[in-house]
Amino acid sequence: MTSSDIHPNRPHPNQRHPLLCIAHRGGPQMGPVPLPENSLAAIARALTLGVYAVEIDVFQIEGELLVTHDRRLGRVVSGQGIITEQPLRYLREQRLENGEPIPTLRQVLELVGDKALLNIEIKGQNSVPALKHILQDYIASHQGNYEQYAVSSFDHQQLHQCLRELPQVKRGVLIEGIPLDYAACCESLKAYSFNTHLSFLSLELIQDAQKRGLKNWVYTVNHTEDWQYVQALGVDAVFTDKPDKLMEFNRSC
Repeated sequence: MTSSDIHPNRPHPNQRHPLLCIAHRGGPQMGPVPLPENSLAAIARALTLGVYAVEIDVFQIEGELLVTHDRRLGRVVSGQGIITEQPLRYLREQRLENGEPIPTLRQVLELVGDKALLNIEIKGQNSVPALKHILQDYIASHQGNYEQYAVSSFDHQQLHQCLRELPQVKRGVLIEGIPLDYAACCESLKAYSFNTHLSFLSLELIQDAQKRGLKNWVYTVNHTEDWQYVQALGVDAVFTDKPDKLMEFNRSC
């Protein structure tokens, strides 16, 4: 008996489709030399592959959106303390391991341009007004297109605010776990994608999202056997720290 006999709705292994590659935090583990996550250097390197999308994280500080993942300084970015409790002037003095300052969203917008979709994950509170202002300003000055962007967050309140303030931008609903009502939380947010954790996947969860017209994006997927697993479930895209390896995997499909 094969896996497709057990799960008749699961794609047959011979019907594999490439997984859209989203460079998670810029794809820092690509190649033989790692680069700091959410760095301009990592993002630029991932773009050379022709990835589908680049994912970054943002915190709002004094009206600026800084591109970094951690609430607390010290792991990726120098300095000490909680990032939202530091003045912008202090944060501008801090450095990543490769010597870069913390990038701003404006810098990432300039770097990515129209080379890939940019997935902006909201980490810090009260980020939507700054996001709206920065995106509107960039698009107006560069004849850009809102279709180039997606915003995601575990903070569904801010995603709802995005629905009101930036309805043109795709919304990705982040969860960690399997809700009792599966992907129903995406309905009121008019979401584009359902962004789920690799450790909490089921065929039923994926199929429920598909029935609701949602794309299934899974984080964070870095190994061949896991790419094979999510591919068999019918996932559309994965966030990966190793975009070069995923692109090689796709070529073997």
